[in-house]
Amino acid sequence: MPSTLAILAHPSQTDAVLDWLSKHQGVLTHFQIMAPAEMAQGIENGWDMTRVELTALSTSSQGGDIELAAHILAGEVTGVIFFTDPEAIATGFPSFTLVLRACQLQGIPVALNDVSATLLLRGIAESQIAYLIFNPVAGQGNPNTDLALIKEVLEPQILVNVIMTKPELDPADQAREIIEHIHSKNEHDMGRSLIIASGGDGTVSAVAGATIGTGIPLGVIPRGTANAFSVGLGIPTNLRAACETILAGNTHVVDAARCNDIPMILLAGLGFEAGMVDGATRQLKNELGNLAYVLSGVRQLAAAEPFTATLEIEGEVSTVTTNAITIANVAPPTSVLAQGMGEVIPDDGLLEVTISTSTTRLQGINALASLMAAAAWGNPTQRDDITCLRTNRIKVTTDPPQKLVIDGEILEVNPMEFECLPRALTVFAPLKTL
Repeated sequence: MPSTLAILAHPSQTDAVLDWLSKHQGVLTHFQIMAPAEMAQGIENGWDMTRVELTALSTSSQGGDIELAAHILAGEVTGVIFFTDPEAIATGFPSFTLVLRACQLQGIPVALNDVSATLLLRGIAESQIAYLIFNPVAGQGNPNTDLALIKEVLEPQILVNVIMTKPELDPADQAREIIEHIHSKNEHDMGRSLIIASGGDGTVSAVAGATIGTGIPLGVIPRGTANAFSVGLGIPTNLRAACETILAGNTHVVDAARCNDIPMILLAGLGFEAGMVDGATRQLKNELGNLAYVLSGVRQLAAAEPFTATLEIEGEVSTVTTNAITIANVAPPTSVLAQGMGEVIPDDGLLEVTISTSTTRLQGINALASLMAAAAWGNPTQRDDITCLRTNRIKVTTDPPQKLVIDGEILEVNPMEFECLPRALTVFAPLKTL
């Protein structure tokens, strides 16, 4: 997870490099250390290993320097500190020429003594360090090509550590592990750590939910079908432009929300919205993209059944018969059912609530058209069968119980208590959006 520094020394320089490591141990705890076995043993003998992430390779004489060169060529090493003996450069172990050649091919900096090592460490420490949580199965592009482009754009200015999502792991748990790592280094904090989520709205929402209240800035590189969070905040959906938005460094503090104990970044829907999302299968999204939601919405419009909802807002209780309730924190204009107010404001400390009470299919079609017009013009809809309001808290109880979709995930929860979390999330986004 953290940036990796390789530590080597010729035998006559071992004491010198261990002395240098001791002087800089506080900052070095922010890095993963990789070293041949004999150097790793020296580090273990002198350090508190509960605070160090150390990868021990084979001994140099058994090919540890070859292993290291392979890691360098694989792009897994940020910098190399190699205290050299001038008389052993050509023939000694570890092999200086082997490691140097790998560093030259990969463009990795090399320090050869305590002065240059200190300068290298200072340069890295003053760089931004990004932890990129990358979903390789998101979108329809080639993930290897996408990742290569992201690194090409970001890495001249930011050190990028890539963490791949895995089917058996929740991206939110991966993000929390990164956050714990960043916070554990606060006493020697480089002050410029950030987290980047690259994938669809599911990945972005999971990672963003984990960063709520941490103050750690979040970058978003969208690669999904709808990319609703990015569009809602004006973040480009083009990969290069999204990376350049992060490099520009403009951050905005926006709201987040919570439904019961579940983080919510985008919106939640009951009735029509939940059915539409549930009907847009992965296969359909792969084949049709955003049209998958349109097709699913048409099907849902014919199948939606009204239900009773009891609403509690600021101590006032009311009951409505409805076929769709949407509670939004961030939503693009294409999230039509969230547009009762004409605009979803991401940083006002309030949630936008839109309730449809249409009783016929024709009324439902007209209500959708009215919501689309509201989004296009930025004005609240005036229809009698659409109720819209802003509130920082709302409790909803449905009869019969309804499926609930939160940020694209289908759940079964009843009752539901929604709460806005003002200014809880720091996001890289263009200046013009908010």
